[in-house]
Amino acid sequence: MKLFQKLLLAPTAIGFLTPIAANASEINYGDVNSYTLNQSEVSVESFKPLSNKNPLLAGGEGLSTSETANADFDADTFSSTTSASFAVNIAAGSVDDGSGDDVLGWNFDWELATSTSFTGNDSLDVVLNAGQSKLMPELDLTDSGNAVNVDSISYTTSFGDRSTFFFGNGALAGSSLYNVACVYGAQTDTLSDCGVSAANLDEEFGTAVGASFDFENGFAVSIGYEGQGMTSNGLLSDGGADAFGAQVSYSRDNYGVSLSWANIENHDDNNALTGTTGATQSRGVNAYYSPDLANFPSISVGFETNHDDAQAASADETSHYFVGLQWDEIGNGSLGAAFGSKAPYLENGDAETMYEVFYAYNYADGITITPIFYGKENAGSADDETGLIVKTSFEF
Repeated sequence: MKLFQKLLLAPTAIGFLTPIAANASEINYGDVNSYTLNQSEVSVESFKPLSNKNPLLAGGEGLSTSETANADFDADTFSSTTSASFAVNIAAGSVDDGSGDDVLGWNFDWELATSTSFTGNDSLDVVLNAGQSKLMPELDLTDSGNAVNVDSISYTTSFGDRSTFFFGNGALAGSSLYNVACVYGAQTDTLSDCGVSAANLDEEFGTAVGASFDFENGFAVSIGYEGQGMTSNGLLSDGGADAFGAQVSYSRDNYGVSLSWANIENHDDNNALTGTTGATQSRGVNAYYSPDLANFPSISVGFETNHDDAQAASADETSHYFVGLQWDEIGNGSLGAAFGSKAPYLENGDAETMYEVFYAYNYADGITITPIFYGKENAGSADDETGLIVKTSFEF
């Protein structure tokens, strides 16, 4: 191109580039830099290729298309509908069981509970635990010799707004869907039944099934069953123990009552049927009242009667009772005290009693420190059992 032609093109090019330069000069490079620093998050995971198959959507529906049916899902991907919770209990204290041995002990347990929903109205729950609790059996900690055990596996689902069903195996109660009218937070195993030891079905036979029906006006009806489906005895057989139960409950904002019934085939401490035939029928009532008054405790009570049709007329009726008080806002924690019978006692006999006092202090989010003092009567001339324990619970 001739020099004269190039000179003619120069003004035209300058005129074309001038608007572009003007617009570029209006860009706020500070904002651009701020955006790149604040909005962009880069890590080693940013360069990891995303999986092309998600086996579980948030609504519980699985993906299955021609493009993804044969794809491998990333091994480290966690379902968005699964949650996990952890708990650790560490207890230190002294227990005198009446034999004259009063030793300082240290026990603990650990638990992992996972819950997965597939439809949004159901839950598959698995509980693993381990621990040592031989020195403090009243705390009901796991005692597995440090081995991790599958404590329970259960599946719960709802049909409509009023009906809920569950089934499972392990340390599950047939009363898992019961609404027991007791708001006392017992710290010892004996008093945790709120005075109803059998009617609130919890025999730990191994297999449990139940249902609950909520009438949305405070009333609810629940049924439960326990059997030995995890052993060769089987369910509903002559060789295995079976238990049936039902409950009717009514609850409002600050009070409630529940009536429970159970028919339990007689068995020994190992859940084997006893040599004598027969079953025990139990009837229990629980009630609570939580007044909206400053410095006034909630009150929980329970009473149960049992009839063993395999016993003689003079020994076939037993009773069980409980009273618990709890102040939920004492300092930064809860104060509780309870008194009741240690176990069902003969109708014309004297009850062996038990009491406990505790203060659950909320040390921090997820950490509770609970000093516990309890006393339990022993039969005959044996000295009473006493315990002074400090339990620290971690939940996360």
